[in-house]
Amino acid sequence: MIRRELIIDLEKWRYQKDRKPMMLRGARQVGKTTLVSGFGASFKHFVSLNLERKTHKRLFEASDEVSDLLGQILFQFNIPIEEISDCLLFIDEIQAYPAAIKQLRFWYELYPELSVIAAGSLLEFTLKDVVSFPVGRVQFMYLYPISFTEYLSALGASRLVDAIQEIPLPKAAHNALMKHYQDYMLIGGMPEMVAKYIENKDLVALQPLYESLWQTYKSDVENYANSRGSLQVIRYLLEVAHLQLDKRIKFDNFGGSNYKSREVGEAFRALESANVLQMVYPTTALHPPLMPAVRRAPRLQYLDTGILHYLNQSQAAMLRLQDFDSMYKGALVPHLVFQELQTIQRHSKQKLHFWVREKKQSTAEVDLVLQYQDYIVPVEIKSGSIGKLRSLQQFIDGCNHPYAVRLFAENFGVERHQTIAGKPFLLMNIPFYLGAKLPEYIAYFVENYSLEDWNNK
Repeated sequence: MIRRELIIDLEKWRYQKDRKPMMLRGARQVGKTTLVSGFGASFKHFVSLNLERKTHKRLFEASDEVSDLLGQILFQFNIPIEEISDCLLFIDEIQAYPAAIKQLRFWYELYPELSVIAAGSLLEFTLKDVVSFPVGRVQFMYLYPISFTEYLSALGASRLVDAIQEIPLPKAAHNALMKHYQDYMLIGGMPEMVAKYIENKDLVALQPLYESLWQTYKSDVENYANSRGSLQVIRYLLEVAHLQLDKRIKFDNFGGSNYKSREVGEAFRALESANVLQMVYPTTALHPPLMPAVRRAPRLQYLDTGILHYLNQSQAAMLRLQDFDSMYKGALVPHLVFQELQTIQRHSKQKLHFWVREKKQSTAEVDLVLQYQDYIVPVEIKSGSIGKLRSLQQFIDGCNHPYAVRLFAENFGVERHQTIAGKPFLLMNIPFYLGAKLPEYIAYFVENYSLEDWNNK
């Protein structure tokens, strides 16, 4: 079993004084059931109920009272009532019986000593329609595809896992990390694919697994189409949306179709609810707050880079590449960095943004912006000379600080530069594989470097 970092958060949750039922959210096959089953092994009693199974669902349908339900569970699994404080009740695929979601508040109120975790792959669809959702009586955690650090751990590369936690990174670890990151870019972070690849190092053997996974996603989303017309649009997007990764999208006549903006927008929102992909909106902000410009064209972000390779049949091409910046016209590495940054959002689901400045005769874009204290810090995700980072320089000219970041294929370092307009600034260079560590590196950067200190050297 691949150890997931979220297990640490679950262990902390277990011993909270005012512990509430946990709702674990995430796409199908990101490892929710495996994670909770592994966690359940640390309890004396572990009860796993999947509400897509008729026999388990009948337990909940038999009575609306959780006291009656608990009694049935205790008898069926031979658990003494006095031992429920060392019992984990896992309600999997809870969206199959929405009434069970409303019951979560009563587990909290009547049996707070019982640990309860609920999970579901299509919860976003169901939660919108749940009346009397137990607000304030449920905690949330989010699980995403396997991160690069988790991938290294699965490989048994413990020294590299330790190295990647150091800030700044030990330079001697760079080449080995870069090699593993290239493999990680090829296979993505879906647990089944990672486990299979580690077992036999065969990319071809992964293709049937990707095919099965993608067909599952297609079946799931189609079940939640509002009408036959919306079903057709969803099917169309599933076939062509991955071809638009390298550009910002427009809903109207998307991909050369005859579909209107409203139809395409609704279909994309359905795909977002299924966690298959999401729309990443730009911001025009140079200072906090970091607000999305939802009237401007977004980019597409898929759940997992490995799925993207499968859809584009691009793994073989990647094996021949030396410069990954060129893949998908430079969109591949930013996609994986965004994917990595999502994996650290375990307790909230906040969207990331890129930056744009659009004028009639010119357009400037920065790949990513992150807020740190009173600063919005620009991040470019590409190799190349500083002279090519013109959009980043335009951002620096307008913002209230001198800090900029570049993710590229080389090792860590900090440089002093000057924009074309003459404003001095500091550029922190860090390797691609540290994408998930960006918030920590930005904090380190701002707290340890300043133009004043640099000028006094």
